[in-house]
Amino acid sequence: MIRILIVDDEPLARRFIRRMLAREGDVEVVGECGDGRAAVAAVRELSPDLVFLDVQMPEMDGFAALEELGPEGRPLVVFTTAYEQYAVRAFEAHALDYLLKPFDEARFARSMAHARERLRGRGGEDERGQVDALLDHVRRRPAHLERLMVRAGARIVFLKVDAIDWIEADDKYVHLHAGPVSHMVRQTISSMEEQLDPEQFLRIHRSAVVNVARIRELRPLFSGEYGVILEGGTELTLSRNYKDRLFRLLGRPL
Repeated sequence: MIRILIVDDEPLARRFIRRMLAREGDVEVVGECGDGRAAVAAVRELSPDLVFLDVQMPEMDGFAALEELGPEGRPLVVFTTAYEQYAVRAFEAHALDYLLKPFDEARFARSMAHARERLRGRGGEDERGQVDALLDHVRRRPAHLERLMVRAGARIVFLKVDAIDWIEADDKYVHLHAGPVSHMVRQTISSMEEQLDPEQFLRIHRSAVVNVARIRELRPLFSGEYGVILEGGTELTLSRNYKDRLFRLLGRPL
């Protein structure tokens, strides 16, 4: 039997993978985790043969979890990711298997077939070397995002970060507003903010991050808040909790 651990911060995603695995006759799901720290502990305790590992998770992401486990402590991994503008290219460059969400039954079945082949061959040093190379690649990525890979219907398009006017929070998703077009990406606004240049993108509200180059004017409102008018006419709210950050970056009104 193939002992499998499922790691994803989305309960629905974990449930979907478990449902797919229920159709496989030679697997046993030994556990589930919702974050990287729990995944590290579970791998050490349960010794799974295979882990379905989400890349983007709170506190400790999938890459950090693999770093923590070290080369000798890592099981075979199939990465899962919903958006990953950077990681998908890294997986492909290092011949590592990944599932780009939303994936279907046929794609999952191919991934399991590939995993069986690798487990039978027990790639060992080759597998560890590929993961080590991936982690080194990830460590050397640019300090801040320069472009994103986003879905546009059946296509995947590249969006330059400079083209984004503002970012809107929607639970565990964000809407990237770029001119007349908006792209929905599975990522929290806090996670997205961390990956952007703080000299270019600024949180102005708990649910909004703005490209400061797009700000046209500020209009005083009540209780210390401001209306933020963007070049295209969009009006957002600058919360008093974030006001000082903007003034430190752009200067206070004369």
